[in-house]
Amino acid sequence: MGRFFMNKVLLLRHKNFSEMSLKKAYILFFIILFIDQVSKIYIKTHFVLGEEVQVFKWFKILFIENEGMAWGVRIPGDYGKIILTLFRLVAIGGIGYWLRDAVKNNSSNYLIVAITLILVGAFGNIVDSLFYGVIFDDSYQTVATLFSDQPYGTYFHGKVVDMLYFPFFTAHLPSWLPFWGGNEFTFFNAIFNVADMAISSGVGILLVFNKKAFHK
Repeated sequence: MGRFFMNKVLLLRHKNFSEMSLKKAYILFFIILFIDQVSKIYIKTHFVLGEEVQVFKWFKILFIENEGMAWGVRIPGDYGKIILTLFRLVAIGGIGYWLRDAVKNNSSNYLIVAITLILVGAFGNIVDSLFYGVIFDDSYQTVATLFSDQPYGTYFHGKVVDMLYFPFFTAHLPSWLPFWGGNEFTFFNAIFNVADMAISSGVGILLVFNKKAFHK
C-alpha cells in the first residue's frame, strides 16, 4: 500500500512539473510573439520600404519585405506562396506536437526552450504571410496604414517584414580574387526579424548544447 501511494505522489509531481513547464513554454512563446509582431507593425507604420536608420556603426534598422523563404528564396508559380504557407502550417503543427511530447516526457529544459523558440519563430513569420496582405496597404514610397481599406494583397500572400541589419565589417575585396574580386564584401549582410532570431537561437541551442538537450 505504501509503495502504491509513493508511486501516486511521484506521478502527481511529474504531472505538475510537466504542466508548469508547458505553462512557462507558453509564456515564453507569447512574449516573443508579442515583441516580434509589435516590432513589425511599428516598422510597417513608421518606415517607407527601403528606409534605414543607423543605430550604431555596426547596427542598422533597415526595412525590407521578404516574399518567400529565408534569404528571399521564392517558390515559382502562381500558387508558390500558398504552398509555402501551407507547408509552414504543417510544420508548426509538427513542432507544436514535439513541444507537448517533450514536456510530457520531462525532457531537458534546453530542449523545451529550443523547441519553443523554433515554434514561435515559425509562427511569427506565418502571421505575416497569412494576414499582412489584408491588413496593410503598400509600403512602397509611403508609410503603410494598419487595417487599410486598400490592402496590398490577400490571405496567404502577405510579405514577411524584416528590419534588423548588422553589417559588422565592410571592405573591398582585392581585384586578384576570382569571381568576387573588386566587389564590396559585408559581414554580416543578412536582414532579419525577431522571429528569425528565435528560430536561429533555438537551432543554435540544439547544436551547441546537443548532449544536454537530448540527454535521455
